[in-house]
Parts: sequence; structure tokens; C-alpha cells
Amino acid sequence: MTNPPLWVFGYGSLIWDPGFPYTERVIATLARYHRSFCMRSIHHRGSVAEPGLVLALDHAPGASCVGLAFAVAPDVADQTLEYLRERELISSAYLEQCLPLSLADGREVNAVTYVVDRDHVQYCGGLPLEEQAGIIAQATGGRGRNSEYLFNTTQHLEELGIDDPDLRWLSERVRGMARV
Repeated sequence: MTNPPLWVFGYGSLIWDPGFPYTERVIATLARYHRSFCMRSIHHRGSVAEPGLVLALDHAPGASCVGLAFAVAPDVADQTLEYLRERELISSAYLEQCLPLSLADGREVNAVTYVVDRDHVQYCGGLPLEEQAGIIAQATGGRGRNSEYLFNTTQHLEELGIDDPDLRWLSERVRGMARV
């Protein structure tokens, strides 16, 4: 009997820059969480002096988030997890969890998923969209401008046919700001 694949859920930059090999990519839905710019970024898309914002999965009853599920071959599962932990757990603001996903083709799988730790100092849920736009338009971190992260994520969601009205609004607003 062969080992099953490791599944990983992507809802932000993993959609357009997974950074690991995968054998399958399927649109998937995660229940009880929503995609939100609810985490201050002090490494990748901002700095300690000028934090940016990055997407995180924030728990909300009745919510759901549509993203991508990636199947990872068993022979590279350990190194993929090592890579993801190095990338996603840089400041411990995310919690690694294995959560159930509904795949677009009807399958149900459990996937490694990174959700925000609401008790972490970087958590900033509930910021008004206008405030989010102002932060995103200004911040830059080790992986580039915060606005590029927003634009890439929004563009790739649209290409996949995934509608996210908040990200669409933020993209339009940030494009209209001076320092983009």
C-alpha cells in the first residue's frame, strides 16, 4: 500500500508562489475561516519600524475560504514541511494545523494549513479596509513591496475564478494611492 500524499492549503502567496513540488493542485474550500489581512508583517512584507500586512486565515463561524489544495508526494513531504515551517512560522504568528478541506472535485482531505494566532502580538483583525490599504501601499519587507503581495494574490485568485471582494477593493484602492 502506498502512502497518501501530504495536502497543503494555500490561500495567499502559496497560490502563486508555493515554493515546493506538488503532484496535484485543486481548488478547495476551508470552512469556518476567512482570508483576511489580519497579521502585521515585520519580515516578508514590512519591517519592525514599518509593519506591513499579510493574509492569514482568521476563525469566524459560518465563514469559508476558497483557495488551492496542493498534493505533495510522500517522498518529499518531510522536506516540504520543513520548507513551509521555515517560511510560515518565521515569527510564530501562524499556527500549523491539519484541517479538513472540501475539494472542488468532491473529495474531502485533511491539509496542513497555517491559521493566525489571535493571541500573537502581530494579530490585527478587524482593521477597516481603508486603514489596510494605507498600510499596504507603504510597506516593504524582505520579500518585496506589500502592494505586490496584494496585487499578485488578487490577480491569481481572479485567474482561478475565485472572487474575493475585499481583496479586489483593496487592490483598486492601493493602485490609486501615491506610493504604489
